[in-house]
Amino acid sequence: MIGQLRGQLIAKKPNQVLLDVHGVGYEIHIPLTSFYELPPEGSEVLLRIHTHVREDCLLLYGFISPKERDLFLRLISISGIGPKLAISILSGGRVEELAQAIAQGNLARLTSIPGVGRKTAERVVLELKGHMGPFVAPEAPEGKDAGRITDRLEEDILSALVNLGYPRAGAEKALASVQRAGGFERSFEEVLRRTLRQLAG
Repeated sequence: MIGQLRGQLIAKKPNQVLLDVHGVGYEIHIPLTSFYELPPEGSEVLLRIHTHVREDCLLLYGFISPKERDLFLRLISISGIGPKLAISILSGGRVEELAQAIAQGNLARLTSIPGVGRKTAERVVLELKGHMGPFVAPEAPEGKDAGRITDRLEEDILSALVNLGYPRAGAEKALASVQRAGGFERSFEEVLRRTLRQLAG
């Protein structure tokens, strides 16, 4: 099984990267939390990998931090939660935020993530509530620098949110709220991060 890969980042999207390792291109599914931390395309990157084998294919799931991979493994150990849903859950917030929500039994926070219904959220809390200590840590400080979001960037953000399962109308409303607030770096990663937080309520 592949446990980690180090190579050149050829391309990156919010849910997937293409990594060149000694001439072999690996398509790797990632959560948004890892996407935020990726270096520019062309850089070298190390990803922790979970290899998921099915009858019809072999899928790779990658994570920037060991904590992400560890929480992913805990999630897929729960009956009814496969790798795809686990990635969606991880994409719903930073590991520390999700761990806190699970530890506190905050079902509203968990069900705000696309694809997570109340029964799934209850199952996650029941199975993992007492095991979140290692994942909880102080929140990192937010960035500065205000700026108006460009039309192209706005459309890229909305496209990413729709692909993640959010209704376009709700995504547009959340993005508009982020624009009004200002006070942040005008990059795809930061705007997407803040809009997801807005959607999470």
